Amino acid sequence: MIGATLALGSAACYGVADVVGGLLARRADFRAVALLGQVGGLGCALVAALLLPAPDVRPADLAWGALSGAGTGAAMVFLYRGIARGAMSVVVPVSAVGGVALPVVAGVVLLGDRPSAMAWTGIAIVLPALWLVSRSRPDGRDPVRAALQDGLVASIGIGVQYLALAQAGDESGAWPVAAGRVTAVLAIAAPVGRLRLPDARTAGWAAANGAVAAAALVLYLEATREQLTVVAVVLASLYPVVPVLAGVTWLRERLSAAQGAGLAGAATAVLLLTLA
Repeated sequence: MIGATLALGSAACYGVADVVGGLLARRADFRAVALLGQVGGLGCALVAALLLPAPDVRPADLAWGALSGAGTGAAMVFLYRGIARGAMSVVVPVSAVGGVALPVVAGVVLLGDRPSAMAWTGIAIVLPALWLVSRSRPDGRDPVRAALQDGLVASIGIGVQYLALAQAGDESGAWPVAAGRVTAVLAIAAPVGRLRLPDARTAGWAAANGAVAAAALVLYLEATREQLTVVAVVLASLYPVVPVLAGVTWLRERLSAAQGAGLAGAATAVLLLTLA
């Protein structure tokens, strides 16, 4: 139960970060938003690393964290680029479903995870549920092919982020997350060249949003220490539900039939994975 709660907390934080980051990417250079977010995330991760117990931090733990951060850097750049192009309805579901599939397959095939029958049922429900809940009504204006490419690359980055971070030792605290934020900053900053920096207010929001995303990774890392990696990944990957619920409750948007079915499926999956 503790692991499921931590993973769902991670999903909530990532969902909020997704909404805010997507809005910021439409107002400013998406690369600057991604970079400033990782800088803010580094600050949050360092605070968490200093506060959480870490009796045995090994170089391998930091290396896994660094690899996770490389995945984060790639994921955020392509995710924000896709959203900045106005193709959220394509990028989000592709990145979410792909980000679940890679760690689940690797966890079962390579790491020897053996979910129960109930957990497998929840995992099977999650993939179509995430796709349905993330879909919006098509208006014919989205650059679909480019958005698919952005979503696919982002999904690989998200999968690497989750899978690599889960390999860090249980006694390494949050230091792997901090190492990952350093790598993410370098991965984004190295190829971008000259950036158009946003105004101070937007930059502050981007940094604060990155801190929320880093908190999501800390919660996810703790979740993997309480339960199977594949279950933690699936629950943490429910973050697309947050933008949909925000739209319904705050913006009074109407759900499509597909989104309603997806939310019902996601709720069922959460129940099954929590009880498994």
